[in-house]
Amino acid sequence: MNVERAMQIYSSKDTYPVHLEGRSVWIENVDEDNGMATVQIGSDPLNTHTVSVERLSEPEHRERRR
Repeated sequence: MNVERAMQIYSSKDTYPVHLEGRSVWIENVDEDNGMATVQIGSDPLNTHTVSVERLSEPEHRERRR
């Protein structure tokens, strides 16, 4: 994923599926200048990591959930 797409997902009121190495994550913040994102892994709000946005991916089927 690139920084622009990560920002689109982060700023959207819709929910998009995003994965980090096959695990579902929520984007909590995007650092555009450094190409990094803080993500929550799974449903545990304490399980957060800051990773390169290039490590994030969207599943092939981009179906929006509301």
